[in-house]
Amino acid sequence: MHTREQQLQAFGRLLDIMDELRSKCPWDQKQTFQSLRHLTIEETYELGDAILNNDLQEIKKELGDVLLHIVFYAKIGSETDAFDIADVAEAISEKLIHRHPHIYGNVEVENEDDVKQNWEKLKLKEGKTSVLEGVPKSLPALVKANRIQDKVAGVGFDWEEPQQVWEKVQEELAELNAEIEKGNTDNIEAEFGDVLFSLINYARFIKVNPENALERTNKKFINRFQYLEKAAKKMDKSLHDMSLAEMDVFWDAAKKIYK
Repeated sequence: MHTREQQLQAFGRLLDIMDELRSKCPWDQKQTFQSLRHLTIEETYELGDAILNNDLQEIKKELGDVLLHIVFYAKIGSETDAFDIADVAEAISEKLIHRHPHIYGNVEVENEDDVKQNWEKLKLKEGKTSVLEGVPKSLPALVKANRIQDKVAGVGFDWEEPQQVWEKVQEELAELNAEIEKGNTDNIEAEFGDVLFSLINYARFIKVNPENALERTNKKFINRFQYLEKAAKKMDKSLHDMSLAEMDVFWDAAKKIYK
């Protein structure tokens, strides 16, 4: 691994390159906060994919792409004297110190839950009127639900035992079934949302990240379905021409390969 001096030199090199690109490259010169936003989101998802695949070389590459965006935003900010990369680093450093009084102060904690509760209390003291203010509105719904539940739990609004949460899941399923029998589509959608929300909450209690779990299943399904497509192609058949029974034979084979 590199020394701290080497790390700082590498970061300084990136800053120098960013300065040069911004002054000489037509594409980089045109970029704004708004034009980079969707690209940043894309890069973040690509990093997420690399992490899910546990591909360390790809994680390193994608971290570089995300870091470039941070440096780019800071460069744009410096051009109007709004802020620069030093301001960004100083601001997060000060926040981390303030939010960790058990490290930089005299507060004592026993476990991770204590740390999270202190974190949320400190944010309210900083002027936030709700612990949910920090949940981005544009987050995907599943991720947002997980963050909402995590944040309210940080101030003690939570179930005590996993079994209670599982009973809530069963309760929501029963309510969904009742609405399905009635046939009111609006109520069915509302109750289906409640089922998903309760399942996401239960995932937290059994230490499962619901986003990772669902994406794992997505990848598994894709692999199995593509195996089925290849098997059909070898038989010179289209899936449209195969019966469900025929497809099930290859699906069962795929399940043994992709678990």
